[in-house]
Amino acid sequence: MLQQLAVPPQSAMAPVGAGHLAEVLQDITYRRVLMVNVVFCGVPGAGDRGWVLVDTGLSGSAGPIRRAAAARFGEGARPAAIILTHGHFDHVGAVERLAADWDAPVYAHPLEHPYLDGRARYPSGDGTVGGGLMAVLAPLYPRGPINLGDRLRLLPADGSVPGMPGWRWIHTPGHSVGHISLWREADATLIAGDAVITTAQESLSSILLQYPELHGPPKYYTIDWQAAASSTAALARLRPLTMVTGHGPSLSGAHLADVLDRLAQEFAEIAVPRRGRYRSMPAVVDDGSAYRPL
Repeated sequence: MLQQLAVPPQSAMAPVGAGHLAEVLQDITYRRVLMVNVVFCGVPGAGDRGWVLVDTGLSGSAGPIRRAAAARFGEGARPAAIILTHGHFDHVGAVERLAADWDAPVYAHPLEHPYLDGRARYPSGDGTVGGGLMAVLAPLYPRGPINLGDRLRLLPADGSVPGMPGWRWIHTPGHSVGHISLWREADATLIAGDAVITTAQESLSSILLQYPELHGPPKYYTIDWQAAASSTAALARLRPLTMVTGHGPSLSGAHLADVLDRLAQEFAEIAVPRRGRYRSMPAVVDDGSAYRPL
């Protein structure tokens, strides 16, 4: 069974070492903090409230993110908003600290709010999907919740993205019930979060090597494969020219859309694990948690 799609060399940007900023476009930069990417949206020197942060990495990432923001936008420059693609531990690790330090609002899809306001925990990670050490350890990963209090806001119902003119958010569930991706039609740029990724996140060696290849969402934390397939198809219909994902190097070029389209068409073969507790049936309630897709 094919488990990934090789990316044409002309579509793959050079892998970014942990701790380094990578400029994808003039106003899109990302930094890999250990195993996850955080995205900085704004032109260099944008200044205070002139930029937006997408996701906040693992616990302990606040310092590296602040330093990257200062280098990119100016010393003391705070974001206009923090946007969360979803609330898994590797995307919200520093959000409480950064939101407080920067006095910044945090926006997420309403279906993610129970995991961000203290009401619910995620289903446990699935250690049976195979693929490597990261998958085996999945049942041990933090499940939340965190509580952002009154800093937590609903994404605008009209699809706009606070602080990011020209962008819209798209509901792309499957990896989590309220997962979103961000899309800018003007230049066909996609911030996909974990709806699709560009490294084999189940494998520690793949994370370290960052060899670019297109995958579905991380298998060990995806709780609805049918929804994930539909989300990938929706992103493929956009025909992006540039894409930044939550894990792995960014991709760009005319071939990107074709590779993403193939992933959507062959999702069951390429992305869905051969085994796993959520392979045939989505998670509904796990170990007494309040997870309930609406």
